[in-house]
Amino acid sequence: MRELPRQLSVDELAELFEGRTRLVKLLAQREDPLGTAEDAIAELDEAEKVEALSAHPAIGATHLSQRSAAEQGGKADPAVVTELAYLNQVYEEKFGFRFVVFVAGRPKAEILEVLSGRLERTREEELETGLEELVAIARDRWQRS
Repeated sequence: MRELPRQLSVDELAELFEGRTRLVKLLAQREDPLGTAEDAIAELDEAEKVEALSAHPAIGATHLSQRSAAEQGGKADPAVVTELAYLNQVYEEKFGFRFVVFVAGRPKAEILEVLSGRLERTREEELETGLEELVAIARDRWQRS
């Protein structure tokens, strides 16, 4: 397992976070960017937090980075994939940003249950949870690379 880095470039962070967002730019200026990501998130306004979440690919999407495709796993039951697509749309319409969850190789049917449960929460809870999940994904990606 790889230790958290002392500093990373914008390009390295953009790969870990799936885009060149304000969060990525802030993190690139820090020593220990992945270790202090929560502090950087606290400096963002709501639009910048939404930007960070919306840069991440949707669960079950077809056009994924190589890394996201590997994390999301192989094929799933077509009914599960259809339901994921539908609930992703419902989620984005309700909260105004993308559903982000640390998949960690879990099957899409399990993620569908998580997504269904998170639809019952408030926007504030989801914004916070989504950002926590985003950071967990980035840290895991760094440690696995």
